[in-house]
Amino acid sequence: MSYNRSDETLNGLPVDNPWIQMNATEEEFERSYSSPRRDNNSVYLTPENRYGSRDRLYGTPSPQRRSYSPSPDRYYYSPSHETRRLPQIPKLSPFDDKEEEEEEPTYRKREDPFVADRPGYEYNFEPDAESDRTFVPFPNLNNSYYPINTPKDYFDPFDYRYDDSHEEEDIERDDYSESGASVTSARQVRMVNGNLVLDCPVSDVLLSKYTTPLSEKDREFLFMRFQACTCEPAEFAYRNFSLRQCFYSQPRSTEMMVVITMYNENEILLARTLKGVFKNIRHLYSMQHSSTWGQDAWQKVVVCVVSDGRTKINPKSKALLGALGVYQEGFAKNKVNDDKVVSHIYEYTTMVGISKVEHDHVKLTTENQIPIQMIFCLKETNQKKINSHAWAFEAFGPILRPNVVVLLDVGTEPEGKALYKLWKAFKDPRVAGACGEIKASLGRNCRLLLNPLVAAQNFEYKISNILDKPMESVFGFVTVLPGAFSAYRYQALLGAPLQKYLKGEDLKRSNDGGIFNANMYLAEDRILCFELVAKQNCEWLLKYVSSAAAHTDVPEQLHDFISQRRRWLNGSFFAAIYSLFHFYKVWHTSHSFGRKVMLHIQFLYQFINLLVSWFSLGSYFLVFRILTVYLAEPEADFAPGNILSVFFLWLYLASIVTTFVLSFGNKPKGTKRFYLIIVTFFAILMVYMIFAAVFMAVKSIQTIIKDHSNDFSVKLIFTETKFRDLIVATTSTYALYFIGSFIFLDPCHMFTSFVQYLLLSPAYINVLNIYAFCNIHDISWGTKGDDLRNDLGEAKVTKNAQDGELEIVIPTTKTQIDVAYRKIMNELTTTTMEVEAKVNQEEEDAFYFAFIRSMTVLVWMITNFIIIALVTEAGGLYQFTPDDSSSTDYLPATRISVFLTVILWIVAFMALFRFIGCCAYLISKLVDRIKLRKFRREYQTKGASFAV
Repeated sequence: MSYNRSDETLNGLPVDNPWIQMNATEEEFERSYSSPRRDNNSVYLTPENRYGSRDRLYGTPSPQRRSYSPSPDRYYYSPSHETRRLPQIPKLSPFDDKEEEEEEPTYRKREDPFVADRPGYEYNFEPDAESDRTFVPFPNLNNSYYPINTPKDYFDPFDYRYDDSHEEEDIERDDYSESGASVTSARQVRMVNGNLVLDCPVSDVLLSKYTTPLSEKDREFLFMRFQACTCEPAEFAYRNFSLRQCFYSQPRSTEMMVVITMYNENEILLARTLKGVFKNIRHLYSMQHSSTWGQDAWQKVVVCVVSDGRTKINPKSKALLGALGVYQEGFAKNKVNDDKVVSHIYEYTTMVGISKVEHDHVKLTTENQIPIQMIFCLKETNQKKINSHAWAFEAFGPILRPNVVVLLDVGTEPEGKALYKLWKAFKDPRVAGACGEIKASLGRNCRLLLNPLVAAQNFEYKISNILDKPMESVFGFVTVLPGAFSAYRYQALLGAPLQKYLKGEDLKRSNDGGIFNANMYLAEDRILCFELVAKQNCEWLLKYVSSAAAHTDVPEQLHDFISQRRRWLNGSFFAAIYSLFHFYKVWHTSHSFGRKVMLHIQFLYQFINLLVSWFSLGSYFLVFRILTVYLAEPEADFAPGNILSVFFLWLYLASIVTTFVLSFGNKPKGTKRFYLIIVTFFAILMVYMIFAAVFMAVKSIQTIIKDHSNDFSVKLIFTETKFRDLIVATTSTYALYFIGSFIFLDPCHMFTSFVQYLLLSPAYINVLNIYAFCNIHDISWGTKGDDLRNDLGEAKVTKNAQDGELEIVIPTTKTQIDVAYRKIMNELTTTTMEVEAKVNQEEEDAFYFAFIRSMTVLVWMITNFIIIALVTEAGGLYQFTPDDSSSTDYLPATRISVFLTVILWIVAFMALFRFIGCCAYLISKLVDRIKLRKFRREYQTKGASFAV
């Protein structure tokens, strides 16, 4: 057809749309060639010229045109072979025929000396060592054409020159050396729907690494899309911002959106997470018999990285994203027409994978890689993790409309099939959210188990995944789906759950919600879980998927561990109170009566668990005092018992007082040695308590045998109160740990981490709880230091510009873009000194929060002291009770017996309750598997194929 500017529409869009005017395809109209007004070195050229298109589109070319010669910096698949032979998939069989290999198309390649000289960061042309060697992807491309927007007069779809004749002159004039700072030029840019949206050509240094031939229609690989967003997440769609998936020649539907939240983590942690995600997408691609996944799986998954604060991001993490092609330097601006930019959004589909992540560097590969659709949202200011999720749920979610949203933290590496197994859980239409097992990363050859702190956390994670989460999954309410590795049905989030979840976003601006809500939203994932299950007129359930696993780094230093658990404990404590006070919402749901009763049983269990946690400090002291005093009694016949009892008592009290003082006035990072000494003392104390418990058990059995030498029976052992209440209850709790671990066929942690957890358990109860409660005023919104900004410049309308045009300083030439890409790669190999920003602690109502903190700690200490006094008759209480004990007793026997009976059997019952839940979980899995096999047999008998 011939082009006519009077036509009202073209492809359903108005002609005056700047994208249509500048980017209409050659099949749709043609016009006479006229030399554009631009620099010869501009890279804003039509991609048809550069990636093997027809050499002559309009017959005889203009005399001003010179023949196109492909750049030697890239792989180039000869266009003359396109019509005769399709690209052959290389055979990986050891019996390959050499003659067939010679017939395969050859590629011209030139190694980039910049990359070759830097062993710390390199492209590895060997396949991933952990990948399937028989897997050679050849994705279906040629369907990613979309209209692009580039600077005015620097993009002409009818100019087929790629002229680098003035490159040396440009370098000399603009100083494009790697050490120079001038890598941009001022250009006129058309606004798209009133917004700054640019399509930026990708560097030849990156494109030269691709082994898959690209055509002129594969624009998602040739251009990176940049948007300067000047609105909040909820207004993203209303302000006419969008994403590339909507503009492809074949618009794509998104089945899964993977959201990775990042703050200031280094490139090693980011690379681990991305490697795990890429491996999962690769698995989805290999599922050729699936009704949902298969060859087009990569088009149904979008990986979104949201970084919290432009000045907070680790430079090497940003450089890694740049190496993948999803980030380019020089395009971000502070303002657009005097509107402040809230976030900088980059979109690109990369075919660069991560082959290996080592201790100090990352290796990339382009061999056997499938495309990955990526979005990088770099927020201008640091506004907390909830705000990062707001960008995913409120900005990108309404555009992509994913079925499942997977949440990951940087540093969490999902296993090869974890995302698929999480997604599969949503085949049940009642499931609103699911989580898998989070495993502690133990390093190469599990060397981190030598660190007692890591081993203790490994045991804690394992027991939670064996007893806690399976039990909660049976009831349908998993109290917390960890934000580090969980998935949600996007449709279930809409409405009240998402509004309640994002309510914490408003608390950073005002303190109207008070300190309760501030601490509650430190565990915002717990609030979201409750709101999903309690959603009005719905019957959503939460599920635990034991077969889906991810590895995450755990704190290796004590001060980092204390700071992390402060947020966890305070958030979970206040979130538990919230769910207990709002349990009545369950009756407004559509759950069955039986399910509502089960949920109330679970709420009762949570209430008992909350009480035990509240009194844990006093309870532990009582157990300590009972055991040590027993060894001090004459009947124990343990000579040093009396001295050790007093010695440990004074050290215990000194440690508690010191912990309170440090918690009120110091940060753990500044008092590392004090906390290390205290934790070490509690570990030694635990050894003595274990010895005392064993000693008591032996003495009790000996006494019974001596007193009942003629009528002894095993039943008599359980009539001795101290032995029954202390030894039996505690031993049964640990025995259930062993049994549950063996039932789940995962008992290794019981032999490698149980002892370390046992020794550190006093520190869990005393140090962590004290520090957490003493710092409930510290809500850690993470909005400090936002005034430190680099000036990125502005994009604004100038006097000489036409309507809808901005003047902006950006990279526009091939040299500028290539130099910028080389700088990004160089950033990864350059050792930089991390400079800590000055902390500016300005919080409203600081005195109010400190007062509430003091009152809470005071009430907590008083109530725990009361229970100690009631049991031990301390503080003069003995005057009001009859003297029914012998004068030789150090502690009242009756009260001690009652206390041990109540507290220790409650603990044993809670362990049994969780054990029953995990058994029910395994039984339900077995029943589902039997039903699935029966269902598959019925399909096979009917001659139909069955695929999930």
